[in-house]
Amino acid sequence: MPSSLHIPTRREMLLGSGALFAWAYVPRLARAEGRDPRFLVIVLRGALDGLALAAPVGDPDWVKLRGDRALLLDGKPPALPLDSFFALNPAMPNLHRLYKAEHATIVHAAATPYRERSHFDGQDVLESGFTRPGATDSGWLNRALTSLAPEARINPQGSKAFAVGPVTPLVVRGRAPVMSWIPQYLLPASDDTQARLLDLYRHTDPKLAMALEGRKDLVTVARTGGMDTMQPRGERSTAVGMARVREYFADASGAAAKYLARPDGPRVGALSFFGWDTHINEGAAEGQLAGFLGALDGAIGAIETSMRSAWGETVVAIVTEFGRTARINGTDGTDHGTGTVAVLVGGALKGGRVIADWPGLKSANLHEGRDLAPTTDLRAVMKGVLSDHLRLDAQALATTVFPGSDAVKPMAGLLNLS
Repeated sequence: MPSSLHIPTRREMLLGSGALFAWAYVPRLARAEGRDPRFLVIVLRGALDGLALAAPVGDPDWVKLRGDRALLLDGKPPALPLDSFFALNPAMPNLHRLYKAEHATIVHAAATPYRERSHFDGQDVLESGFTRPGATDSGWLNRALTSLAPEARINPQGSKAFAVGPVTPLVVRGRAPVMSWIPQYLLPASDDTQARLLDLYRHTDPKLAMALEGRKDLVTVARTGGMDTMQPRGERSTAVGMARVREYFADASGAAAKYLARPDGPRVGALSFFGWDTHINEGAAEGQLAGFLGALDGAIGAIETSMRSAWGETVVAIVTEFGRTARINGTDGTDHGTGTVAVLVGGALKGGRVIADWPGLKSANLHEGRDLAPTTDLRAVMKGVLSDHLRLDAQALATTVFPGSDAVKPMAGLLNLS
């Protein structure tokens, strides 16, 4: 854990890969049951290819869609079996181990109510908990905290909020007090993410857009001159860059877990990682996505290790704004899609399951003829965790946390409450 707080610039926050925002109260009802639950939300920004994380190897149309890019049990490298139908990406041995120990659950063909393909709008819906973008300036996790009956504050001296400016993740914005921690160094966003940010800020903040353009120009000069940068090229430099990603994911996640594990630490937090927008050369088995999934797998391992004895009271929810196309595109990547996966890990889970109302991969079954069709509402998954783990009541979940979601019932049986 860093010895001193790093106060980020606005540009660092825009180009960085995440920060921890944590709440300093204990849920009263959970404590009355003799539990001291921890909950961490990890947002994967850029839209994760859920079919590449958990491949439907039992679907007869799987290989037809992905061809020689399809993950297979007898592939090179071989996928890791989960059950008779699904197999895990081979870059994720930690997740596979936790799955077999019943400390991990994968919910497949899941999505928010959002059905378009804008990252910004998709992330807004994911983090706000509303059915449309721009509906509110608060996040569902923050509103969940205001709906809890707190027993006591953990470490009241450490509960003051740090000013992080207008780029505070929406999921934690709101009335509930939060504390924040920023990693000592931040990874830059991908070229695609920076291009999208430039387009956004040319319309909303021209001065910041100029600063971002200047930074991109400097990186271009550095690359042309063969200088070492945080976005290297070539096989050797790509390996160095991915090593930095793995180190960053593990350090940030491990530090977050250490905060949550402390007896006087916070109990609820959020973390985000960029890097999942794989339009070109996705490389699910061996390539950029495999590298990022391996980094995420290392982060999961770091959380488990750092939580120590608190692991048994922990749930980590890993979510993303939407999925990617079922077919590989002409540049060996995938484009913005719909259905994806939500991953839950933690010692408090009743895991070892892939939960899926599988829609099938025949062309007629694909959403708009191109995407994995969503059959599970992500809000049902989060409602199930918030209900059973933090003991939020059904009315608060349907009206305050996820407004207008009365028809979306909490997914039952996700936790081991025995």
